[in-house]
Amino acid sequence: MKNGESKYAYTKTTAWEQFTAPQLKHAMAFAEGYKTFLNEAKTEREAVHLIAQAAKRAKKTYVVTREKTAAVFTPGKTPIRNGLRIVIAHLDSPRLDLKQVPLYQDSDSHLALFETHYYGGIKKFHWVVIPLALHGVIVKKDGTTIPLRLGEDPSDPVFSVPDLLPHLSHEVQDTKKIDEAIKAESLDIVIGSIPARGDFKEKIKAALLEKLHTMYGISEQDFLSAELEAVPVFQARDVGFDRSLVGGYGQDDRISVYAALQAVCDVRNPTHAAITLFVDKEEIGSEGNTSAQTPGLLRSVIKQLDPKADVDDVLTNSQVISADVQSAVTPNYTDVFELKNAAVLGSGVVMSKFTGHGGKYSANDASAEYVAQIRALLDHEKIPWQTGELGKVDKGGGGTVAKYFSRLGMEVIDLGAPVLSMHSPYEVTSKVDLYSAYLAYQAFLKR
Repeated sequence: MKNGESKYAYTKTTAWEQFTAPQLKHAMAFAEGYKTFLNEAKTEREAVHLIAQAAKRAKKTYVVTREKTAAVFTPGKTPIRNGLRIVIAHLDSPRLDLKQVPLYQDSDSHLALFETHYYGGIKKFHWVVIPLALHGVIVKKDGTTIPLRLGEDPSDPVFSVPDLLPHLSHEVQDTKKIDEAIKAESLDIVIGSIPARGDFKEKIKAALLEKLHTMYGISEQDFLSAELEAVPVFQARDVGFDRSLVGGYGQDDRISVYAALQAVCDVRNPTHAAITLFVDKEEIGSEGNTSAQTPGLLRSVIKQLDPKADVDDVLTNSQVISADVQSAVTPNYTDVFELKNAAVLGSGVVMSKFTGHGGKYSANDASAEYVAQIRALLDHEKIPWQTGELGKVDKGGGGTVAKYFSRLGMEVIDLGAPVLSMHSPYEVTSKVDLYSAYLAYQAFLKR
C-alpha cells in the first residue's frame, strides 16, 4: 500500500520490487537461455526443432506435425476426464516471405532482387535498409528438402531492402501518409550485382542462377515449392545500462514459447495432464492446417494420454492459458493507452480478460470465475502480475488464439508478457516479465 491510499485499493508494483534477491538472480540467468533461443529460432520450423530437442532432454513426450506445430506433455495424477491444463503459444512472427517467382533483374539499377510478400501486421517502413537473413526450406520435385539459413554467421552475406535518399524523397515519400510512403510491392531485397560473361539477356540474373545451382543444386523453378523468409539479422541483446531488458526479433510470441516450453519441461507429477501447444499462422488469423483452428494436434495428444477418452468431455473440463503477449505502454505515445488498464514493462505477466476490438468483437472474454481462479493462483505463488488491454476503446485492437479454444467449451484466458515495439523487427521485453511468465505457466500446469 502506498502512502495516502486505502488498504483496499488496487496498486501496481514492479516485479523488480516483488521478487527476492535470489529470484532476481534467477530471472537474469533465465534470460540468457532465452536470448540464445531467439537467435536460433527465427522461423516456425526452427522453433519446432528446438522444442523437440528440449523435450528429449527433459524426457518429455512430444508430437510434431508438419514441422510447424508441436505439443509437449506429461500425464497427470488424475484421470484426463477431469480435464487438462493447457498452455498454448504461437510460433510465427511478422516477416517478409519470398514470392513463388521471386528472382528478377532490374536493368535500370543493374541489380538483381527477390520479390517479397509481407506476412502479418507490419509497418512497412521498418523493413527497409536493415540487414536481413534468409531462412527456410526449398523442396524439390523429388521431395528432397534443402534447408537454407544464410546471413546469421558473421562471414555470411546479408540482404537488404533499399530506400530512397532524403535528397530525392520529398515528392514520393515525405509528403505522403506514413503507411503509403513505402509500398508493399517495393519491399524487394537486393541479392546481387555481378553480371555473367556471355550472351545472356539478363546477365546478373543468369549469374545468380548459376551460383544458386552451384551452392544448393536448385533451378529457378524450385522456388515454386520453397518457403523462404527474410528476417532481421539482429541478435538478441541486453538493453539498457542495467541490462534489465531484452531486445530482439520475434518476441511476439516466442517469449511465450520459451517460457511455456521451459515450464512444461520442469513440471513433475502434475495433478492434471499438463500440455503445451505450439501453433503456427496466428499472425494471419490462425488459418490453415497448422493453426489453432485445427484441433487435430490436441485431439491426438488426448488420445495418446487415454485412447478411450471422450474428447468432448475432456475438453469441457479443461482449462487453458493463451500464452500471448500484450502491448506495453510506449513512451511518447501514451495517449492511445488507457493507462489504468494498460500493461507496463517490468510489472510481471499480463492477464487480459478479453481481447478483440471495438465492442469486444472477435474476442475471448474470460468468465469472472476463471479470472478469480487465476488471480488466486498467481497470488498464492507470489508471482508478479498485472492486468492489461490493447489500447483505448476504438483506438485499435487485436486478437489471440484464445477464442478458438473457448469455442471447444474450455475455460480460457490470455496471460503473457508485455512487449515494447510489438511487430517491429526489434522488440523489447523485460527479463522479470519473462521470468514471471515462466513461473505462471509452471504453476498453472502443475496444479
